[in-house]
Amino acid sequence: PEVRILVTGGSGLLGKAIEHVVTKQGGARDGEEWIFLSSKDANLTDLAQTRAIFEKHRPTHVIHLAAKVGGLYLHMKENLQFWRDNIRINDNVLHTAHEMNINRVVSCLSSCIFPDKTTYPIDETMIHNGPPHESNYGYSYAKRMIDVQNRGYRSQYGRKYTAVIPTNVFGPYDNFNKENGHVLSALINKTHTAKVEGSPLQVWGSGKPLRQFIYSLDIARLIIWVLREYEEVSPIILSVGEDDEISIKEAVEKIAETLEFKGEIYDTTKSDGQIKKTASNAKLRSLLPDFEFTPFPQALKETCDWFLNNYDIARR
Repeated sequence: PEVRILVTGGSGLLGKAIEHVVTKQGGARDGEEWIFLSSKDANLTDLAQTRAIFEKHRPTHVIHLAAKVGGLYLHMKENLQFWRDNIRINDNVLHTAHEMNINRVVSCLSSCIFPDKTTYPIDETMIHNGPPHESNYGYSYAKRMIDVQNRGYRSQYGRKYTAVIPTNVFGPYDNFNKENGHVLSALINKTHTAKVEGSPLQVWGSGKPLRQFIYSLDIARLIIWVLREYEEVSPIILSVGEDDEISIKEAVEKIAETLEFKGEIYDTTKSDGQIKKTASNAKLRSLLPDFEFTPFPQALKETCDWFLNNYDIARR
């Protein structure tokens, strides 16, 4: 095929979502070959392994999702490791792509990279306007550097390297680990366990923080659109609107309702992380006004169903 798209981090939440859209929902175009890499295929912190896997597949396009990630408490403990591993991964992937004359790379940033002290809503121009939240500064700064590097490849070599910034993603194939998983998926697992054991559901923190949750299959469709259509080097926020923000407390109640958990729910005194990170999706809307997001209750139900049906293989 003329177009070979290599997806790093192909076994993670977003990689699996893109694979689902491409293989099961007709998201691939004629003449496109999609290759999904996992950490088993190559250790991307190692330049030689990165080059070897690129040589093997000879991609024409790259969607770069691979990263060292973890939950809030792991980040607080290992900021240096998150910085070093992610800087290495990103430099290896981007520079190998450049060396192999790949003109199109879309990398994935995270909404946690934005400045801790900021005005809301956050938009794409504000990434570098001050330090990120102290809890995961290593990861956040490493992710911000992708934007710096993209601009370098554009200005020095004319490459079309850009990045997307999703808000809180959830969906099938997520990491449902109760301590290190994404917030919604960890809560789904906790709620299921409490239901099975007949125990109360303990939710960490106050339940007050607000988040924009976006379904992984929606993000997948948007990333594919960015790869094909988006021309700017400047990143683009992929998110539901500001009005669609919901509190952790509301999310917990919706999960309990979806999983038919009838027990007692109470909050503990653990850290909340950031109270809000409201992001503007105005840029996305200006370019793609008609995109329809999956309604939260439907997306949540599909995620819960997937978790229950794949309980044995789910990361938890």
